[in-house]
Amino acid sequence: MAVKIRLRRMGSKKAPFYRIVVADSRAPRDGKFIEEIGYYNPLTEPIDFKVNEEKATAWIAKGAQQTDVIKRLFTNAGVTK
Repeated sequence: MAVKIRLRRMGSKKAPFYRIVVADSRAPRDGKFIEEIGYYNPLTEPIDFKVNEEKATAWIAKGAQQTDVIKRLFTNAGVTK
């Protein structure tokens, strides 16, 4: 089973926010997930981003792949290098 750390879209039309989840790569974007590890709201000023660093690094150590956006967010927040 390939596991990915990715964004799950929430909120209403034209007002999205995202939850950072660990999910099977075959699952739909907003479908079933394994664990929620944080959230990201790009509409607020400053951008609202929070992640449980312990859970994120544990999943990365177990082999979970990160999407490009998650990789950029984690790098900017100092979660990964």
